[in-house]
Amino acid sequence: MRIVGGAWRGRALAAPAGRITRPTADRVRQAAFDMLLHAAWGGAAALEGVRVLDAFAGTGAFGLEALSRGAGHAVFLERDRAALAALRANIAACGAEARCTVIPGDALRPPGMPPCGLVFLDPPYGAGLVERCIGALSAAGALAEDALIVAELGRDEDMPAPGAILGAIRGAILAERARGAARLVVWRRA
Repeated sequence: MRIVGGAWRGRALAAPAGRITRPTADRVRQAAFDMLLHAAWGGAAALEGVRVLDAFAGTGAFGLEALSRGAGHAVFLERDRAALAALRANIAACGAEARCTVIPGDALRPPGMPPCGLVFLDPPYGAGLVERCIGALSAAGALAEDALIVAELGRDEDMPAPGAILGAIRGAILAERARGAARLVVWRRA
């Protein structure tokens, strides 16, 4: 696993041993950033200088990829100790400590935090956690008014209906793309 674009392109990322953490494949991350940077609703403004939240962070691949491509600051939410150790090692390897905040905790019970304009959700597949997490993040004030939310789901997983996510998201899906076992879905907070 490595950073696929930006200033740290090619930098290897550590992952914890075992099956607790499922790191996002490089090609899935590349697809997510291609959607963000090349869509009419995205572009460079969707990323440059933006505060990013990587919930269910694991190795921190999404947040570090965003920083590598110009995001201003990344907040990482992760509760697993082995994943936290790998995440901190990856941040240090990129020399990004000053641009990162690591919160050891549950993405379904996040602490209050400044709002983020770009949010990555990569929960365990098939657990129906995207909807619950967006509601919890909204209640914690973690979502900026027009935040872009990128969720990685299992390819065959039921997608939460935007109107059902505690009012945090309304309207249509901006983009959806399947890659291998994963499906990426992008919404904008209304």
